Amino acid sequence: MKTFFLKSMGCKSNQFEGAIIEEKLANAGYNKVDKIEKADIYILNSCSVTHKSDNEAMYLLRNAKHINPSIKTLITGCVAQIEKENLLENDFIDYVLGNNEKFDITEFLSGKEQIKADDIMNLSEFNKVVLLDTTKTRASLKIQDGCDNRCAYCIIPFARGKSRSADSKFIIEQINSFEKHGFKEVIFTGIHIGQWGKEWGKTILDLLKEVENNTNIRYRLGSLNPLEITDELLEFLSKSEQFCPHFHLSLQSACNRTLERMNRFYKVEDYLKQIEKINSMFNLPFLGSDIIAGFAGETEEDFEITVNNLEKSGLSAIHTFPYSIRKGTQAENMDGHLSDTIKEQRADIIKKISAKKTQEFLNKNIGTTHNAIIEKHLDKNTGMLKCMTENYITVILNSNDKNLINTMQTIKITEIKDGKVFGIID
Repeated sequence: MKTFFLKSMGCKSNQFEGAIIEEKLANAGYNKVDKIEKADIYILNSCSVTHKSDNEAMYLLRNAKHINPSIKTLITGCVAQIEKENLLENDFIDYVLGNNEKFDITEFLSGKEQIKADDIMNLSEFNKVVLLDTTKTRASLKIQDGCDNRCAYCIIPFARGKSRSADSKFIIEQINSFEKHGFKEVIFTGIHIGQWGKEWGKTILDLLKEVENNTNIRYRLGSLNPLEITDELLEFLSKSEQFCPHFHLSLQSACNRTLERMNRFYKVEDYLKQIEKINSMFNLPFLGSDIIAGFAGETEEDFEITVNNLEKSGLSAIHTFPYSIRKGTQAENMDGHLSDTIKEQRADIIKKISAKKTQEFLNKNIGTTHNAIIEKHLDKNTGMLKCMTENYITVILNSNDKNLINTMQTIKITEIKDGKVFGIID
């Protein structure tokens, strides 16, 4: 029996796909191990969202060979797709597998090829892959892949191809299958789920209406562009008994000048009003977001505008990272690239704003009750249970009742201590 060690980097779609790879290998008779020293093959499901991610991928592969010189290394994911022509020049890489081909990994490993990565821009059909990991309490379902936008900073469309959607019949069948297997929640993932159905003239709202007419378990949405969050969509979701009030907004900047340079076609003042509307329409919704710090040409004044707008926004959390130059993007050739030091400093300022926002959000939830899925024991040393509320708060319960795991319970949030949220079953 061959052994493998797998690591997935990056976004939730990549984590989902890494779990698919793992499941396929296990079904083919491969044995997963927890140490590189024990593995026959090291599989890296890579991310290329930043230059730092690329460097980390190369380090991980090189380090695997250093730890276990006899190991075979395989890189798949976005770095493999973008850099496929050059990767085998590295003596620490044995195999290269493209983003679409990764789902045929067992057939690839049984053959003699070292590389298989076709031109992903020619793909027009969604690859219907399913993950049935019954060790989890919340299921992930990939409903879309690729992206048709051309944001100035982003290389991902060239790693993922054009937007492609799973048909609603397939999605509904998978959700109902998840429910039969005991799952209480499904998370819709993709590279740009707001573009779902675009090729058929449909929208994400059309999908959600079908989902609610044909399924019963609650669902959670991945990241959405502000332009995709219409008044009609909000009205529908606000009345839904299945939707979890958890939004993740792909904002990228809180300065109009920077948004324009990024090729993001919305205004800050519009999405700030949208955030206010969401907070008024839903009961304590979680509102996460993405912000890039130090984009090319971002002046001190631009950054100050971003800071002021973020501080006055009704966001619950802000995921931020320094801008990274990506070869082959429009922004690569822009003027005004900033030093790494300035970009890191600006990211640190935004992280502090995020920490304050999150604390304020959690404080608002003290004393409130929520529907929560009991997921697992917190650790082996305590009897405490970990659960997830519908509005995306991880809560620790002082209970050791194993029968509660994978059940939906009404819980009351009682206190926040040392950054952790505690509650009781109400």
